Amino acid sequence: MTEGMTDLLALFTQAAKLLREATDEAMSHHGVRVGQHIVLSVLWEEDGLTPGEVARRLEVATPTIVNTATRMEEAGLLVRRPDPDDARLVRLYLTPYARSVRDEVRDARAGLERRVTANLDPAELDHLRSALTKIIAQLRDGPAGGLCHRPEAKGDALTPGSFMIVAQVRARLVSSGSDLVTRWAGLGSRAASGACGPQAPIDGNAVTMPRPGLPAG
Repeated sequence: MTEGMTDLLALFTQAAKLLREATDEAMSHHGVRVGQHIVLSVLWEEDGLTPGEVARRLEVATPTIVNTATRMEEAGLLVRRPDPDDARLVRLYLTPYARSVRDEVRDARAGLERRVTANLDPAELDHLRSALTKIIAQLRDGPAGGLCHRPEAKGDALTPGSFMIVAQVRARLVSSGSDLVTRWAGLGSRAASGACGPQAPIDGNAVTMPRPGLPAG
């Protein structure tokens, strides 16, 4: 057992690390980094959202999406365009390539879930899903009011005090496929970081400042 960690916390952390590596490997075949597929899932449902709108749907801070969108634009997955009715806003639009890999990415997520749960029988799978859901709800909505309550940063400005909740991203995407994988990875992210951590893109890379000139919306 890792010093200072309980057996359960160590297991969550190890499982999350292995899942993250496996997810990144599976997504990389389609030109997508781990975490970016979560933003793609939102835009596949409704293209042309502002970073703020995406952030609210995923329950993360807007700067998290601004930074992730910067990397996704560099990777050719989306483009940022000014809002036609409000020049202060920028909207995120999928590229033809990002739209073309929708089925492949969803299949990859489903395949990953089958792989990681292959040794569980249906009853164990149901218990695991139920337990993860309850633990996430306790961490997010427990008596302390959640372990990582921070005021959301405004616009596209980043400050050293900006924070994100990685677990909420993964836990909220049960409608996009691979719900068990996203719940487990999210819970492990909380376990590893003590629930809170510095603001960063949700693809796990170091913070990159967004290009100036257009607010996030």
